[in-house]
Amino acid sequence: MQLSNIKLALIGLGYVGLPLAVEFGKKQPVVGFDINAERIKALRAGHDSTLEVSNEELQSATGLRYSSQIEDLMSCNVFIVTVPTPIDEHKRPDLTPLIKASETIGKVLKKGDIVIYESTVYPGATEEDCVPVLERVSGLKYNVDFYAGYSPERINPGDKEHRVSTIKKITSGSTPEVAALVDQLYGQIITAGTHKAESIRVAEAAKVIENTQRDLNIALINELSIIFNKMGIDTEAVLKAAGTKWNFLPFRPGLVGGHCIGVDPYYLTHKAQSIGYHPEIILAGRRLNDGMGAYVVSQLVKAMLHKRIHVEGARVLVMGLTFKENCPDLRNTRVVDILKELGAYNITADVYDPWVDAAEAEHEHGITPIDTPAEGAYDAIILAVAHEQFKALSEDAIRALGKKDHVIYDLKYVLPRDASDLRL
Repeated sequence: MQLSNIKLALIGLGYVGLPLAVEFGKKQPVVGFDINAERIKALRAGHDSTLEVSNEELQSATGLRYSSQIEDLMSCNVFIVTVPTPIDEHKRPDLTPLIKASETIGKVLKKGDIVIYESTVYPGATEEDCVPVLERVSGLKYNVDFYAGYSPERINPGDKEHRVSTIKKITSGSTPEVAALVDQLYGQIITAGTHKAESIRVAEAAKVIENTQRDLNIALINELSIIFNKMGIDTEAVLKAAGTKWNFLPFRPGLVGGHCIGVDPYYLTHKAQSIGYHPEIILAGRRLNDGMGAYVVSQLVKAMLHKRIHVEGARVLVMGLTFKENCPDLRNTRVVDILKELGAYNITADVYDPWVDAAEAEHEHGITPIDTPAEGAYDAIILAVAHEQFKALSEDAIRALGKKDHVIYDLKYVLPRDASDLRL
């Protein structure tokens, strides 16, 4: 297959797939496929509910057409899969979206076609889990009739500086020829350049350790924060001082959620355990980060008791629900851990987040955010997410939301050091 003969399809138009489809759609014809008919309807109307792509950018992708009908994939010969790879309630990899996407492609797969996966997986998943599905459904033989590639996504939701085209891309293919073609394909849109990995497994492993490394670094800072809090030392002041050394890594404490950092390490640990190795450090970091919600609430309750605020039946305002600032993404947000722990103390929590779609919050987490916080209503206020709207508020404006005696817990250093009662 030549680069000029490629007829491209993007499978999955979420936070990862849509920006990629738009960039390709500026260069060539692309079918953007998603099983969510409402999502397709909104995109055809020129609006992206994830806010990753502006209406103007959608209009600029003149080669991109949207579909939820499998028939529209039949004319394509290169398929890029960008579906979610979550974990289940037992923190085990859930490959269901990936398997279903492979089944869909298998129904239209033809001789000579190439399937490229971008979803984060453990090393080996593409060829051990996905390719057999393609073979079974299509009746074709891998690396004889069709081929595969892997080019892990590096999308950072809400980041308007590091976009899909300006982040260096890892590429790989199931044969040297396919690897070269996959690299050329992405090279058309990635201005930051590409890195052709030695194999699909190398590319898979590179992706999964990127976020595992970040997870462990944040776990270390979270543990240091717990230690410094016990010693009465301000963690931010320590990090600023340590940061004067040129090679100190600028991580900050906090809740670790989202669809990558809080999830990807479990893919690696699952694979490690399946081959007989029990990872110690990675799982220790995960346990610590997953316990930060409970730690935050325990600190809050102690501060409330110190101020003689009655805990049971108290009313708390939680500012922010998304997994990170300035984006509407609710996937794997760890703010829900705080809400669950507050409920265990019979504390009523109001959630305020101007970035969140209320219907989605209700559907995903059973949470109904409030439209506007009431002044003078709260025994405690938790600044959980550093949205720009919250940073624009003064200390007095936030204090005005609390009762005469209240506690402010600033998880994200939104306020000056002396303006809050508690900080991580």
